[in-house]
Amino acid sequence: MIPIYVLWIRQLKRYVRSRPRVIASLGQPLLFLLALGFGLGPVFRKAGQGSYLQFLAPGVVGMAVLFTAMFSGIELIWDRQFGFLKETLVAPVPRIQIMIGRTLGGATVAIVQGLIVIIIAVVAGFRVTHYGGLAWALVFMTLIALTFTALGTALASVLADFQGFQLIMNLLVMPVFFLSGALFPLVGLPKVLDVIATLDPLSYGVDGMRAALTGDGHFGIGTDLVVLSGLCLVLLAVGGWLFSRIQL
Repeated sequence: MIPIYVLWIRQLKRYVRSRPRVIASLGQPLLFLLALGFGLGPVFRKAGQGSYLQFLAPGVVGMAVLFTAMFSGIELIWDRQFGFLKETLVAPVPRIQIMIGRTLGGATVAIVQGLIVIIIAVVAGFRVTHYGGLAWALVFMTLIALTFTALGTALASVLADFQGFQLIMNLLVMPVFFLSGALFPLVGLPKVLDVIATLDPLSYGVDGMRAALTGDGHFGIGTDLVVLSGLCLVLLAVGGWLFSRIQL
């Protein structure tokens, strides 16, 4: 029997051992944080919006969590192709427990990545204006990580090759990130973009973290929490169902 925590710890060990992967996964968030945070800062201030780094940092944290969580599905495909998944699935344990263990492991790795980006942002000049909101920021990071790790698992459960997974991820991840309000305020958008941003799950995670860390929210932290929690439960259920139907 394979307890949930065994799969959880296995995911964390993979993360610790893959130092080049850790460094590479931080490259894109750092590029957005430093290049955009300082490059567009003067323009943002001239528009009367204050510090762009203060606005941008929660969005870049959401980006780091999103990318790491979604691409954790690649490990499921890897395990399927190299036989480890088969050994796991034949164990006398419900598949939902296996899925939960893998999801918790992938989500924990994504949260660690997000925490690293927060530390880097603080070093770069980001200031947390509501220290009591740090716990809420961690809650939203956790919800983002669980939501998109479950989505990555769901997609990896129905795909059998790396190329197809990566193509779908690139098609899905970039619009989810760019249309979430991570890089621009959601106030005064054209109607179409406003509707898309409202339907984007990451919008509520980024907005919740921004409200918790800086006090500048758009939807309201209560709305963010309810919507993202609901989506998280739905995607966990869908991911668990698709994972239970994997054919080896």
